[in-house]
Amino acid sequence: MDWVLHVDLDQFLAAVEIARHPELKGKPVVVGGAGDPTQRGVVATASYEARAFGVHSGMPLRTAAKKCPDAIFLPSDAPAYEEVSERVMATLREFPVVVEVIGWDEAFVGAHTDDPEALAADIQEAVSAKTGMSCSVGIGDNKLRAKIATGFAKPAGVYRLTRDNWVAVMAKRPVDALWGIGPKTTKKLLELGLETVEQLARSDPAALAERFGPNMGPWYRTLALGAGDPNVEATPYVAKSRSREVTFQENISDHSDIRSEISNLAKRVAQDVADEGRPAARVAVKVRFAPFLTYTRSITLPSPSDDPAEIERAALEVLGLFELRKPVRLLGVRAEFPVTE
Repeated sequence: MDWVLHVDLDQFLAAVEIARHPELKGKPVVVGGAGDPTQRGVVATASYEARAFGVHSGMPLRTAAKKCPDAIFLPSDAPAYEEVSERVMATLREFPVVVEVIGWDEAFVGAHTDDPEALAADIQEAVSAKTGMSCSVGIGDNKLRAKIATGFAKPAGVYRLTRDNWVAVMAKRPVDALWGIGPKTTKKLLELGLETVEQLARSDPAALAERFGPNMGPWYRTLALGAGDPNVEATPYVAKSRSREVTFQENISDHSDIRSEISNLAKRVAQDVADEGRPAARVAVKVRFAPFLTYTRSITLPSPSDDPAEIERAALEVLGLFELRKPVRLLGVRAEFPVTE
């Protein structure tokens, strides 16, 4: 029988750091920014010991330090994480399966087997032996169910979620338990009186289409029914975008300074785009105002481009879409590549 497995590395960035520094095992570790909680920056990931104190990804480092005063803070080291990620994916490809990489720390595995749990256990053992990493494995009859199953498997476990147990497991859970439904959509669904997966599954597609549009509305109901893509494709992980950002230790307010920073970030992103060897289709700018309000705006380029001047021009144009009335603590520029089928 054909199965989809979702392999997700546990506390990946923290795990890489703990593997490099074994003395950190069992301690609250927080990775992010420059690794200094007295400076501005956000948490990239936290070990389970730190998460127990309420520390989570995206949280300001200073807040993390308040929640967990004994945490050990480390700077992000992207090259080290990429190297370990590549070894993990190479390990998965040694099995008679199809591997679809979807990020540094996760991949879908398509397999024909009569015992998916045994395969999952073999994968976990191989990944641990060859990379030192721990992983959780979700088993499903499509990607959606496999991805959600991983949440029940963490940490370091295996869980099966299929059509057979979908209703029993998911019906009474909140709608944000579904992969693809975030906080904003959850809030809008709650306004329609749809709190649980079962309520969403039984909802009127026409009402959803009216609220969310003819495509997205019915799609949310499809998620609640557990429907998803059963096909795993052996395509290499391809970055969807390249981005750069800077967090200021002191807020900046001068418009000329803000424009200068955006120009500098755009030039660095343009170099990343050139290194990628693909033109950018959209350019986005992220602005985080004090104290911690983050907004993103973007525009589509007239035609895909890797011209540094064009990317810089577009970034400055997007910046013009913001009302810069509050002090700025972070700026970012992102170049998005064309969507390929």
